[in-house]
Amino acid sequence: MPEQQTLSRAAALIETSRRLTVKVGSSLLACENGVRRDWLGTLGSDIASLRKQGKQVVVVSSGAVALGRQHLKLKRSNRLPLKQAAAATGQPLLMDAWAEALRPFGIPAAQLLLTLDDTESRRRWLNARATMEVLLGQGAVPVINENDTVATQELRYGDNDRLSARVAQMIQGDVLVLLSDVDGVYTGDPQRDPEARHVSHITAIDDQVEGWAGGASGSGVGSGGMQTKIAAAKIASSFGCATIIASGRSGHPLEALVSGDVRATVIDASGSPASAYKQWIAGTLIPAGSILIDEGAVKALGSGKSLLPSGARKVEGSFERGVCLRVLAPDGREVARGITAYTSRETEAILGCASSEIEARLGYGGPDELIHRNDLVLM
Repeated sequence: MPEQQTLSRAAALIETSRRLTVKVGSSLLACENGVRRDWLGTLGSDIASLRKQGKQVVVVSSGAVALGRQHLKLKRSNRLPLKQAAAATGQPLLMDAWAEALRPFGIPAAQLLLTLDDTESRRRWLNARATMEVLLGQGAVPVINENDTVATQELRYGDNDRLSARVAQMIQGDVLVLLSDVDGVYTGDPQRDPEARHVSHITAIDDQVEGWAGGASGSGVGSGGMQTKIAAAKIASSFGCATIIASGRSGHPLEALVSGDVRATVIDASGSPASAYKQWIAGTLIPAGSILIDEGAVKALGSGKSLLPSGARKVEGSFERGVCLRVLAPDGREVARGITAYTSRETEAILGCASSEIEARLGYGGPDELIHRNDLVLM
């Protein structure tokens, strides 16, 4: 396939996207003198330009450990306590740089530090997603990093490539852009193999593609490599999110992708984020309980509405917030499945009440919906 066609494909993905997750590698952000602020300013300009087009952008940013090592004058080491100390020192420096890069455009930068538990535990997953939804709704750019200061070796992603894929899943993003010091996937390591060929388009990740990534290397500044990028793309694809792997060495890296000025690898998505999420709810999650609803609520769900407390009549089972529930019609038929916003105890307390009465019933506020329509699939 001609290179320009693939460049057009990468540009088209960005142009037609609704939500983008942009992962920025350490090798792009950190240099001997700290943060590459001029370069980061051009990326901030690119993000502002995308937002003017009505797109929402979430950033997953590496660099805290690299910056912290410089600040503390630590040598590179794999010892976890030293990495955690570097991360604790470098994270404020990293966020200060992001705030400075976005400030000229009137865009607030919001820090979120996540661990593996936060993306695997349904309750924490929902909390993090709710926070990001509010931030995006208020016009902020969430800047996410792994919480290296508290995560143990067993509970770490260890690289932000895979974390960025989970974040893309969390926000139902349609494009994941992995910016680093390499311009895509090659059939071998281009630093060692002169015959290695750039692969501009991958329709599906198979053993051959994973084999190509096995020999690829990076700059050595960050913790990821091509293997982690392919692993991230595989996760993203399964949830309907396409991936672009591109070099961000030059200024305005996102603008360069849109204009077709740089080479990249595009990895196709399987389906759409919304359909993949609904399939996951319907076919993968094991229901932890049930909610019996009235006929009015059955009709409301059928017309695309959320499940409100006013339509709920009975709770079956003991469950926590964020689990999958079966939604039953008055005759016992399963009409839907969805992710609950309340525990079984809380649901019992607000059965049949108007959303405006939730705070009075519980003593604290909560969502208006028992199950939001975005988290519900009709069976």
